[in-house]
Amino acid sequence: MSLAIVHTRAQLGVAAPSVTVEVHLSAGLPALMLVGLPEAAVRESKERVRSAIINSGFEFPQRRITINLAPADLPKEGGRYDLAIAIGILVASRQLPADLLGNIELLGELALSGELRSITGVLPAAVACKKQQRSLWIPSGNCTEAALVRELDIRVADHLLDICAALAGKKELPAAVPEIQTLQEQRYPYDLSDVKGQIKAKRALEIAAAGGHNLLMSGVPGSGKSMLAARLPSLLPPLVEEERLEAAAIYSVAGLSVESICRGTRPFRAPHHTASAAALVGGGSHPRPGEISLAHQGVLFLDELPEFSRKVLEVLREPLETGSILISRAARQTEFPARFQLIAAMNPCPCGYAGDSSGKCRCTPDQIRRYQEKLSGPLLDRIDLFVTVAALPAETLLKLDNAKAETSAEVSRRVCAALQVQYQRQACRNSILTAQSLDAICQLTDQNRQLLATAATRFGLSARACHRVMKVARTIADLSGNEKVESENLMEALGFRDGLVNQPSAFS
Repeated sequence: MSLAIVHTRAQLGVAAPSVTVEVHLSAGLPALMLVGLPEAAVRESKERVRSAIINSGFEFPQRRITINLAPADLPKEGGRYDLAIAIGILVASRQLPADLLGNIELLGELALSGELRSITGVLPAAVACKKQQRSLWIPSGNCTEAALVRELDIRVADHLLDICAALAGKKELPAAVPEIQTLQEQRYPYDLSDVKGQIKAKRALEIAAAGGHNLLMSGVPGSGKSMLAARLPSLLPPLVEEERLEAAAIYSVAGLSVESICRGTRPFRAPHHTASAAALVGGGSHPRPGEISLAHQGVLFLDELPEFSRKVLEVLREPLETGSILISRAARQTEFPARFQLIAAMNPCPCGYAGDSSGKCRCTPDQIRRYQEKLSGPLLDRIDLFVTVAALPAETLLKLDNAKAETSAEVSRRVCAALQVQYQRQACRNSILTAQSLDAICQLTDQNRQLLATAATRFGLSARACHRVMKVARTIADLSGNEKVESENLMEALGFRDGLVNQPSAFS
């Protein structure tokens, strides 16, 4: 048989379309032709494959070899096709039997010695392979992430010889065994009880965690904004299996470790304010996930928010609403999930001390206005909670006893209980309720409707902002165990829409 067909997978965002490697040997001068839109790394695979076959003790055919990567119009990149190409050549040259090839998919990069190297994007390939009811053979280095997909026959190997021996029926490859993780025993380096005082800010953090709401904290330097944000993950429940697969798939495509995701830890991304738009939302000639996608099912923390380029911040508007980002290039479009929770922190003015009792601020009203106008109205409209974090006097700070402060575990129990109510009621968090479902789930009395209308006029709230107030009120009601949204729940929600520091008019 001079024709061999091997199944493998490409990488296209977080998708893994099927690719068929067709290898044909024919008479003619020795040559190797690789077709099917291969890019540089794929074209170079013929040299890696040649050396790997020879160094593994096989004969490289001295014939005309044509390799087609189908479908022909799908761009191919990376070294993920090396193993499939090598096996295709060995089967086409009758050095290996073709009996098992129809039921397996092969992924892996080859070293010149024949050793198998791990690749990126194995998890999406494993999910797609399961749908085709085939077995997946991969390098041992990709075992951990691929094993997240249950009820899939995954075999791992360290060398090309191991794969060849398994195809020849001389040995059986070991199965990938998922690591047992105890999700209930997560350990976080930071605890909410470390933060002294800041009762309102802690309450805002609890509400944000319980409903998946976006939060913006403003305060003078050293007031505890970053400290509070770093403790949010300790309040959130662990990732469930479906969420783990989604988050781990993005990390796999980005070439990052999925170890923490496997433990159920929610992503927490905190890019520096010098990050570009492409770094934040993703991009490149071969689109890669950005920070908002790496924060999928977790938290994106933007410290010193006005220091980010306005152009960079504006690209967050659509993902905050849709939960995904579509990156368009001339040749193709790639969509990445981006259902993240935004937590941001900022100073009230360029020097940072506007409104502080110390009187350190020397910024003019125009300087403060220009500084705060770096945040556009449409972006602020997508934030649910605003809270001012005031700096505590040193003598007050030293007198506070943290032994009586609530720990993250105590607050987390209330957060998890509220989330459980939400998933039982509407199968999602309150923050992503649609307008139609919000009217049914967050029904307001005539008195509360009048209260919301009055507040909307006073604060200049848009229709979107009013809906967000209702979602926050629904979350507060869930935390309080109320079946309906009460007046005190709505009043508390409105208390988190009163602008920033002493400049509420800048955002009204």
